[in-house]
This record gives sequence, structure tokens and C-alpha cells, in this order.
Amino acid sequence: MQNPLLFIIASFLLFLTRVFILASNLPLEQSRVEILLDKTADQNYCIPSGMSDDCCKFETVEKINNDLTPRLRELIKTCFFKYYKLRLYKECPFWKEYGQCVNQACAVETTDETNISEIWRSDVLGALQTAQAGTLFQPFKKCEYTDQDFCVVEDEADSEGVFVNLLDNPERFTGYAGPSASRVWKSIYEENCFNIVPHMVPANNNNFATSPTSKSQLGSILQNVVQSDAIDNEEVCLEKRVYYRLISGLHSSISIHICDEFLNKTTGQWGPNLECFVDRVGSHPERLQNVYFNYIFLLRAISKAADYLTGYEFCTGDKIQDSQVKTMVSELVNAARSCPETFDEKQMFASPGSRLLKEEFKAKFRNVSRIMDCVGCDKCRLWGKIQISGLGTALKVLFSYDDEYFNPKVNPNLLTRTEIVALFNTFNRFSESLVAIERFRRMYQESIHGNIEQINNEEPSKLEVRIYLKPFLLLNRILIK
Repeated sequence: MQNPLLFIIASFLLFLTRVFILASNLPLEQSRVEILLDKTADQNYCIPSGMSDDCCKFETVEKINNDLTPRLRELIKTCFFKYYKLRLYKECPFWKEYGQCVNQACAVETTDETNISEIWRSDVLGALQTAQAGTLFQPFKKCEYTDQDFCVVEDEADSEGVFVNLLDNPERFTGYAGPSASRVWKSIYEENCFNIVPHMVPANNNNFATSPTSKSQLGSILQNVVQSDAIDNEEVCLEKRVYYRLISGLHSSISIHICDEFLNKTTGQWGPNLECFVDRVGSHPERLQNVYFNYIFLLRAISKAADYLTGYEFCTGDKIQDSQVKTMVSELVNAARSCPETFDEKQMFASPGSRLLKEEFKAKFRNVSRIMDCVGCDKCRLWGKIQISGLGTALKVLFSYDDEYFNPKVNPNLLTRTEIVALFNTFNRFSESLVAIERFRRMYQESIHGNIEQINNEEPSKLEVRIYLKPFLLLNRILIK
């Protein structure tokens, strides 16, 4: 009787281990990566509708994005939106930066001004500025921002600025990492995030987050803040939570682009890296939520500025192209405006005495825009500065002006060309992040089915080896950082 009993026990242990493999040891843990779950499953994951507890599904935002993405991709290919001028090689104002990236992928290809429309060149813009300012013009006392600005604004009249064709310098993996990159994000999170980071990240976060039960809801992202007993509710106010989610969402979106345009050093091919995505973003549901939040935040800013943007004169020196760009912007803006409202900015900075908080909010975000000059990789610095400027422009639209200001005839210079270019290119970056999330979701599902098939088809002897070794190998790879 001993042999059958041992056989039953061994079979039972084999079954349990096999279940463990399917539940935990597949490349990505399905039960713990919320956004990658099969959409056909009975799940109801949400993102916020305004500041209320009402939710709309992730799928709703993705449907909006599926409509807007083709329009955005075409728009950023136009001359008006593909050329961006900035001070790319500005000195880091906070520390001596020696962490230059030596990888060729870090390099930025600049464009000579002779290839740019004459009306954008620094000598022309500089002459116009001098004429408008008259005898009181003081070039050495030029301010980097106005009271309405939430970030340092790039000046196209700056003779030290360089033009960059953004299409020739895609945001992708460059190999930039180590102390230099860590110092940048450490400075942003620890010194410029209102000291609330520990209260915004789930306390039990162990690189994976347990999925909610069937039909559960994530609730409003803005209200979902993990707070310790020691912290007063008023300290982690709505404005501070929004600030953090903008920074976290930007960081996560950048990581998605890096993983989606990843260099396979073996083959020399660029393509999506699923393991990179899960490690950096996919296994952290709050980071994914913040990407979606940034998207609807930018969508709301574009909708609010709709009248201004549709009436804006997109001048490139080519009347036919200018007319085409104006039509494309109008169609995109009208599509964005037709979407349900997802964010109510009027609930921020609305309480008595919030003026000081608003100024502190601006000061910290301006600091973040300055920290971008400390990034040691040229291409990373380029896209960091553009996207911070894009978010800063959205903040300016939502919190510096009431609706009546967005009349292009009354206030034709409310936004500069660089701000508009940054706003739409940043919106496109988050749009592409949502597309990438869908792509990684499909890759994950294929990986799941492929692994199940492989396990089912394996010979018992090979399966035994995997049963004993794989749990330890995988835990070593995932948990030991």
C-alpha cells in the first residue's frame, strides 16, 4: 500500500506546484497586474470623472484615445508642431552634473535655423521684441516666466536656443541610468513633492498589487490616498495629490516609452520589452492610474482652451500648410471638446487662503522644470523639458485664466508657439502611452496562453525540473533587486 500512497502524495504535490507555477511564475502575474487583465473578464476598473466618486472605465478613456490618436500623429508631423526651440545645453542650477550619457542613443540631432521658417528665427524674433519693448528693453534682465506660468518657458528669440526636429529625435531607450538619473528623480520626489510621497504610494506595495474583487471599483484616483494615522487630512489636500499624480504620471509615461522603444542589444532591433514594462510600470497599478489621470488632465486643458486654439494663427510662412494645420487642430480640439468632462479644475485653489498654496505649487513645478536641465542624457533632457513644459502649459490654462480669457481676438498672445507645440506633443506622448499599454496587454495575454500551452505539452521529466527550479529562479529575479 505504500507505493500507491506515495504516488498519490507525489501527484498531489505535483498538482499544487503546477498551480503555483500558473498563478505565480508566469512571466507576469496576471492576478496582480490590473491594467493587463483580459478585458473580457468581469472587471470594472475605473478612472475618475471630475473630482467626484463617479467613475468611468479605463476602456472609456481608451476609446476616446483611439479616436484622437490618428489625428494627433498627423498633427505632430506638420512643420508647426515638429520643430521645437529650447535651451538644450543649459547649466544645471542645483548641482554640478557630470553624469553625461556616453551612449550614442543619447545624442540629439539639432536643425540649423536656415532650414526653419524665417518668422521663427531668433534674429527676426529678437528684432520684434526690441521694437515692442522700446527704449526700456533690458535683455540682461529677461525673466524666464511670468506670474501666470507654472514652469520655465522656452523663448524662441533666445540666441542660445537650438531648433530640434522632434520626429528625428524620438523618445526611446537610451541606456541613461545610474546615479545621475536617480539624483534627478530623487530631487523631484523628495524635495519638490510637498513631502507627501510616502502617503501617496500604497503602504503594502511590494512591486505587485492585489487586484480588486469582481465588480469592485478603484474609485476616484484623486481621493484614493493612503494616509497614515499621524498625518492630518488637510495636509494631503486635493491640490497636493493632483501635483503628485502629475509627476508620477509623467515619470510612468516616460518609462512606458522607454520600454516600448527598447533596444535589443542582441539583435540590434528596437521594439517593446514586456519585462521592462512590468518591472517599471505594469506591476504598479497606481502608476498606471496616474498615466490615465495625466491624459484626462491634458484633455481637459485642450478642451478649455478650444476657442483660443481654433482661432490661433498657425504661421509657418506657407499659407496652404497654415490652413491645413488650422483645420487639423480645429478637428482635434472639437473631438476633444465633445468628450465627457473628466476633470473639474474649479475645485482646486478654491478655498479661502489657497493663494499661498497656489504660489507654492507654481514654485515647486518651476523647480521641476529647472531640474530637467540636470538630466545627463541630451535626448532624455529634450523630452523631459518638452513634457514638463506641456504639463506646465496645461496648468497655466486651467488655473491662471478664466474661460473668458480664451478669446484669440482679445488675447492673441495668451500662449506662445513653444507652449502650444509642447502642449500637443505632450498630449501625444500620453496618447502613445495608452496605445502602448494596450499593446503590452496583448503581449501579456499571448505570454499567458503560450506558457500554459508549453506547460501542458511538456514531458513529465522536464516539467519536474521546472517545478523544482522555476519558483526559486523567478523569485530571485523579481524580488531581489
